[in-house]
Amino acid sequence: MPIDVAQFICLTDNFGLLVHDRETGATASVDAPDGEAIAAEAERRGWPLTHLLITHHHLDHIEGWEILKRRFPQMKIVGSAKDAHRLPPLDQAVTDGDEAPLGASRARVIATPGHTSGHVVYWFPDDEAVFVGDTLFSLGCGRVFEGTMDEMRLSLEKIANLPGETSVYCGHEYTQANGRFAVTVDPENPVLRDRLASVAELRKAGKFTLPTTIALENATNPFLRVEDPEVKKAMGMGDANPFAVFAAMRQRKNSFA
Repeated sequence: MPIDVAQFICLTDNFGLLVHDRETGATASVDAPDGEAIAAEAERRGWPLTHLLITHHHLDHIEGWEILKRRFPQMKIVGSAKDAHRLPPLDQAVTDGDEAPLGASRARVIATPGHTSGHVVYWFPDDEAVFVGDTLFSLGCGRVFEGTMDEMRLSLEKIANLPGETSVYCGHEYTQANGRFAVTVDPENPVLRDRLASVAELRKAGKFTLPTTIALENATNPFLRVEDPEVKKAMGMGDANPFAVFAAMRQRKNSFA
């Protein structure tokens, strides 16, 4: 069934994300960066929370959960079974391929280790939307803290292989900063150049750059383009395999000013 999505800034650059099932009124918060801000937005919209869908254990994604649970005692908490020991108490512990129901809607759970070992994303195939936490960013990807570089690239491939029209909701508003790096490793990409101009206009107007789409990320996000000869050339790695290119690119991004 159709869902509505509301996004708003929490903390400094985290996104608050509410997913509302139109048929039943069930509403999920994707992560809990700021309990007060999320609760206020849910109440303003008349969408009392029934679910909390956690992508990973980092504090800026879970620190508001207790406030939300007090405000919405019926709220069920969903998160990775692998990370249950470092998440809020889970009502549904999920693994790759599981379904997380939200009223009449269904999210499919995709395990995406790399940023953290237990990171998961929530894909609503019937609604053409995916909530990717800190695995994929618009024009970028998350740092690799707990997994391996190879795991992270494979996780990104899972997301990149979703239908192109899928709307992508990320955990942070990082597009403009990521774009400054992207153009250094994909300088001959005209679609990227056009996108950077659009992003600059959006930010100048105080607007969000998200959601993006899978198709747009595949065309412009260098971390999804490590097999492209022009990207490999710009990286000085024309004969390298894509896993090596990805690892070198992620390392270069880590120190990019």
